[in-house]
Amino acid sequence: MVNKKSTIIAVIGNRDAEPAQLKVAEEVGRGVARAGAILICGGLSGVMRAACKGARSEGGLTIGVLPGGSANDANPYVQIPIVTNMGYARNTIVVRSAQAVIAVGGGYGTLTEIGYALDAGIPVIGIKTWSLSRNGKKEDSIIRARNAEEAVRLALERIRTNPLS
Repeated sequence: MVNKKSTIIAVIGNRDAEPAQLKVAEEVGRGVARAGAILICGGLSGVMRAACKGARSEGGLTIGVLPGGSANDANPYVQIPIVTNMGYARNTIVVRSAQAVIAVGGGYGTLTEIGYALDAGIPVIGIKTWSLSRNGKKEDSIIRARNAEEAVRLALERIRTNPLS
């Protein structure tokens, strides 16, 4: 039997996302599932729920890494809830479990996940998300995508070419 590592893509973003972001997140989820990848996220509402909904609509597998102590907190589209009781510290688990991260919009929690991923050498693809600077100079390590289809394509390309994958 061959032990083949599965492709896992994290989808991150705001719990209080705008309708346009929810639509994009659902499209990202569908694209992840169509590519045969597993979707991992924080398991709650907003972008996380929309992405899981999209993935499930295409028969994809969804994992939710929950901040609280109950699997019942997971959105209804999470198939595998991982209960951490760690609060936002669970953000590092979400991104370190993936080979690429797609950020859709996002608040400060999303920003921490972006930082954890970039620090670990995990590619981050962003759709209308944060911009970064360091020492007053623009340093945008986030790969920009115009839409969900492009974001999934870029994530898969980076996974294939990333030596850490």
